[in-house]
Amino acid sequence: MPDLLLVLFLFNLSLFLLHEMDAIRRSEWRLFIVLKDMEDDKAFKYFTWIHLPLYTVILSLLFSSYQSITFWVLDIFFIIHTVLHVFFEKHPRNEFKNSFSRSIIYFMGLGATIHLIWLALQ
Repeated sequence: MPDLLLVLFLFNLSLFLLHEMDAIRRSEWRLFIVLKDMEDDKAFKYFTWIHLPLYTVILSLLFSSYQSITFWVLDIFFIIHTVLHVFFEKHPRNEFKNSFSRSIIYFMGLGATIHLIWLALQ
């Protein structure tokens, strides 16, 4: 894999991690069906702790023989994630309505799209 392609993926993954940091600050759990009705302190803990196995699985797969499949799956996930944020733009509990949060989300989706096309052309 060309170094630039790997760097683009890692940049997108970093944007995703930044978004998840921002999501904790902006109480993103309030948008999730299962967590939205919990008290904030409890929902925050669940939302935060669920990221430990998520990150462990992602990082494990990146260093495995499934690396190429992981790129495809995560690129598609990043694109869907971005589209969902567009659809939830008008949600009353959405706190990502600022240029900082939007730039992270939209650049992640754009970068994943570019990476996915580049992968397909390989």
